[in-house]
Amino acid sequence: MKKILLLVLALIPVLTFAQGFQVNLEGQKQIGMGHTGTGLVQDGASVFFNPGAVVLLPENYIQAGISPLLFKSDFNPSGTNAQYQSLNKVATPFNFYAVWGPKSSWWKLGLGVYTPFGGLTDWGKSWQGKYVLESLDLKAIYFQPTLSIKINKVLSIGGGFVYNRGSVDLTQAIPLGNSSGQDGQAELKGTGKGYGWNAGLFIKPSSKISIGLTHRSKVSTTINNGDAIFTVPASVQGGFPQPNTFTATIPLPATNSLGIGLYPTDKWTVALDVNLINWNVYKVLAFDYKTNTSSLQDTYSQRNYKNAVTLRAGAQYKANTKTALRFGGGYASTAVQDGYVTPEAPDANRVYVTAGLGYKLAKGLDVDVSFEYEHLMSRTQTNIQSQLSGTFKTNVYIPGISLAYHW
Repeated sequence: MKKILLLVLALIPVLTFAQGFQVNLEGQKQIGMGHTGTGLVQDGASVFFNPGAVVLLPENYIQAGISPLLFKSDFNPSGTNAQYQSLNKVATPFNFYAVWGPKSSWWKLGLGVYTPFGGLTDWGKSWQGKYVLESLDLKAIYFQPTLSIKINKVLSIGGGFVYNRGSVDLTQAIPLGNSSGQDGQAELKGTGKGYGWNAGLFIKPSSKISIGLTHRSKVSTTINNGDAIFTVPASVQGGFPQPNTFTATIPLPATNSLGIGLYPTDKWTVALDVNLINWNVYKVLAFDYKTNTSSLQDTYSQRNYKNAVTLRAGAQYKANTKTALRFGGGYASTAVQDGYVTPEAPDANRVYVTAGLGYKLAKGLDVDVSFEYEHLMSRTQTNIQSQLSGTFKTNVYIPGISLAYHW
């Protein structure tokens, strides 16, 4: 009985988000410049980065981009020389933006569809932590209609309503072998929704500097009637009734950002961003099965996350009228405290570098490419709930491309 209850507790962490799931891949120009954009006016991605800057775009925009993400993590169990590696699975965060309004008007409308949270991790079925996690596919897609207004020559504001459509599909081994010695398996999958908002303030006091301030609200996403599928030996099937469903609420945190844009020459743009992610709201997670048994109980799990900070910097150099070169980097602190690190996103403090290239294919048609490398600091942990103990080492590789048409 205790083993089964520990199994149910182990299902909890893989439904949570961490700094590692805040993918921040909402615009190729911005990625190339170290993910800066709060204090800049660049393209339709301002719908996400700063709604207050949207009205200052000189043209209307339609653009779309994708950033395939390869997450590579190694795990060395404590006291051994064994090494386990996550499988080569590629997640596909994307973004789409449309901006429309009369030229030189005091208002513009925007629409953003983007994936600020998500992850795809697969450790296989034979690694040491299989009873904590085998695989996870997690997506949060935000839809954001936006209005941006110019107050005067210096100040503009904007805001948008956010609707989130989230989904999760995870698998994990169960320590209940059948007659062939194969482990049982649990799969949790479902979709949910949540609501929030995004607002921004943009100030340009001179041609040499611009300042942006934004707040993206918390979005609590509730999964109702998710499928809880258990494959176990016939002798214990009564403890895992089928069909069964679950309900869980996942808080996606608020983010406050301050950005500065500097324009020392006509060719150079330099940007700095600071982000505070309010993970401290995430203290507990309640997990409710529709049908309970003595072996399958609801749980109330302590998470105790802390706020996280990201520092970003980047620059753009206009080589000529068609080509722009970009580069940047930054540092992000982890939201996950010691004792709560889990294999779906073995989060740690991280550093990253980025590069990008923009090229005008034709009048009104641009292509932008970017590449990002993230390195997470090595982290040795023993999880309080699962007792999985060892050292995680993780790197992330993210190429990206987008097309934009403006008129």
